[in-house]
Amino acid sequence: MRLLSIASQPEQLEWLMQRFQPYRVESFSSEPQGLLTGYYEPELEASRLASAGFQVPLFQLPLGLSGRSVWFSRQEIDNLPQAQTALKGREIAFLADPVDALVLQIQGSGRIRVKEPDGVVRLVRLAFAGSNGHPYKSVGRWLLEQGELKDASWPAIKAWTVQNPRRVQEMLWSNPRTVFFKEEPLDESSAAFGPRGAQGVPLTPGRSIAVDPGSIPYGTPVWLASTGPLVNLQKLVLAQDTGSAITGAVRADYFAGWGADAGDLAGRLKQGLRIWVLWPK
Repeated sequence: MRLLSIASQPEQLEWLMQRFQPYRVESFSSEPQGLLTGYYEPELEASRLASAGFQVPLFQLPLGLSGRSVWFSRQEIDNLPQAQTALKGREIAFLADPVDALVLQIQGSGRIRVKEPDGVVRLVRLAFAGSNGHPYKSVGRWLLEQGELKDASWPAIKAWTVQNPRRVQEMLWSNPRTVFFKEEPLDESSAAFGPRGAQGVPLTPGRSIAVDPGSIPYGTPVWLASTGPLVNLQKLVLAQDTGSAITGAVRADYFAGWGADAGDLAGRLKQGLRIWVLWPK
């Protein structure tokens, strides 16, 4: 594989053509057109201790909660003493903005610059550890149904929260799903890649996608074709991850990377998709 990695682009193309056969992916109703969205790894400021400016906790998995259990909903976590007692001492860090915490949970992982009690700031990764077992419900869809927005992109949602601070909690509770995290060190090597996807390997910006593994197995090379107002993509990617909202054969979530620019792309990306899997001959 090392020889392949240093080969010229024509040589790499020849290697693929000799060993793989492309097959167009269609839905069960023989529809070749699907949907491409994007996701990314947020990078946020945080504090190890709660303070006046950092009061939104990010939690470890509650003790005794199995991966398949249905636990308290987001609203119950915020209000029920039983839930708050179970999470006491399970705080990893605190953010300033509850909407940022929601974004981090939706993306499934992120990087935080956490200020320690001694004042030192460390860059760490928060990786997915589990959830409360409730289904994900889009706050953007809730805002559309409420007639609050006509554009449910994340920039539009963020702008709405600034204009409607008293309804932010109501919006957050419309999504009952909560995600719990585990902290991972982020050295120079691991910082060059994204978090580990469902396949168990680090994600590569622009080359990793999340798929429905019931339709496309992890590790499958995929030719992705998508034309829209944000990006025109005609490229080879790898199926390396999944997500609760990624269902169906012609469906992919494009890993855009990390930071503000990646977040802007991922928050706005929603356009048509056609895909071909490359299957060994």
